[in-house]
Amino acid sequence: MKHRNILGLLGNILIIVSLLSTGFIYAPLIRLLVIPPQPIKITDSSMPVLTIPKINASAPIIENVNPWDKEEYMQALTKGVAHARNTALPGENGTSFLFAHSSDLPWRLTRYNTIFLKLGNLEKGDEIVITKEGIQLRYEVIEKKTVWPNEVNDLLNAQNSLNTLNSPTTQTLILQTCTPIGTDLRRLLIFATRIP
Repeated sequence: MKHRNILGLLGNILIIVSLLSTGFIYAPLIRLLVIPPQPIKITDSSMPVLTIPKINASAPIIENVNPWDKEEYMQALTKGVAHARNTALPGENGTSFLFAHSSDLPWRLTRYNTIFLKLGNLEKGDEIVITKEGIQLRYEVIEKKTVWPNEVNDLLNAQNSLNTLNSPTTQTLILQTCTPIGTDLRRLLIFATRIP
């Protein structure tokens, strides 16, 4: 009888520890989904900021990140959205390629490494704003695609592939994140074009 009481107590303790651990691991993700992040305040006015009103996303853009150097881009993604080196900078003619996490390991979740958590909610016609040196650059979503990782590599190798469809003076934007959330199985791409 005493042996059963000890096993029952031990079982209850393990259940409580499991529930607390699960809560600890998933609390940051639940907080991101339930409590919208507050707009960021960046003291460095020369740093461009990406804002997506529909999904309440806002983050600094880390420019000229090497998309082929995992250590470099993983470091950049802890500070904001990465701009792929050798693509046009926002505001320049050509295609700007920006990428960020939709999720990360539960114990590493921060404001910036989950900035594209709700990127899949964007639809044609939604607005994306980049504020650069006090000027707002507005983009409108024109397409959304889910592709395999090697298709993104082809896109980056082609650089500015949207410009084959548009005039060379067009300013376009591609946002990329991994999908489904919590995996890196496929890539979600949002295509947008600059509007006046």
